[in-house]
Amino acid sequence: MRVLVFGAGAIGSLLGHRLASAGHQVTLAARQEYVSAVRAYGLCLEERQRSTTVHPLVVEDLAELEPDQRIWDLVLLTVKAYDTLEAAQALARFVKPGVPVLLVQNGVGGEELAREVVGDSAVLSGLVTLSVSVLAPGRVRLETSRGGLGLAATQEGQDVEHWAAVFADAGMKTAVYPDYRAMKWSKLLLNMQANALPAILDMAPGAVLADPALFALERTAFREALAVMRALKLRPVSLPGYPVPLLAWAMQSLPASVLRPLLQRLVASGRGDKRPSLHMDLARGRAHSEVLYLNGAVVTCAQHLGQSVSVNRLLLDTMLGIITGALAWDTFRQQPERLIATLH
Repeated sequence: MRVLVFGAGAIGSLLGHRLASAGHQVTLAARQEYVSAVRAYGLCLEERQRSTTVHPLVVEDLAELEPDQRIWDLVLLTVKAYDTLEAAQALARFVKPGVPVLLVQNGVGGEELAREVVGDSAVLSGLVTLSVSVLAPGRVRLETSRGGLGLAATQEGQDVEHWAAVFADAGMKTAVYPDYRAMKWSKLLLNMQANALPAILDMAPGAVLADPALFALERTAFREALAVMRALKLRPVSLPGYPVPLLAWAMQSLPASVLRPLLQRLVASGRGDKRPSLHMDLARGRAHSEVLYLNGAVVTCAQHLGQSVSVNRLLLDTMLGIITGALAWDTFRQQPERLIATLH
């Protein structure tokens, strides 16, 4: 099978490595630094105290490929949600109509953006519940052992089971879901955990969850998102390695004294040593952030539904303020009382 991985970051590198190791012809499209490294040394994956290297075809621009090299059975679009539209437009020049485009990313709303460009029938939805770190260009490390790949159709008639079998044969724990929205919103509930708050406060996730007042904000943000899901007639579903319905029940029902240590273990086991993604956005001074497709998705849907999501609104507005320069990050770093005062 011939596969294109467009946006070979951490997740794209993991999936590309798995497929190439299983004998598929993989082409990676990435930035120049990554391209040079993979051409020189191959694509290396570290896991369980061992490393393996594969040597896929890698390019910076798909125009570099010969016409017979631009024939793919599957395209993996693994860019950040905020880059989806631009990436889909770049792909549209080279990918034949009808070729499945599997969108694998965090957040809610990317599938709709991709369908604007490549068409409703082509877009499949995916997510990964494994934590992967980039050690250097062309070298990634699998931080967690539990988890896997979730897949779902976005339109009737799409053959998702076939692609699930392909990834399963490549060594990925894979699950198929009947409703891609329920799948992606369930992942959103996981991605929200100890993400925006540690980023804004420049604090470790464990420290945030250990603080009773900050833990209360985390819990309220989760409950707001869960209420939006219910208004959309969506129920949480279990994802590979993560019983999200049980988490939803715990966040609603357990006393804080019991829930806080459980949530600390969940976050630690889910990310390994990685900092939360939104924290990395701020630390790297990025002009965009996934917060728009996490807490921002909650806020946008709540507005349409006429619901109040004050904590998610606070987290979204503060993150965007820091990113745009309207707010100084130093105003909130290590100063949770200021953020709490802003809410009140």
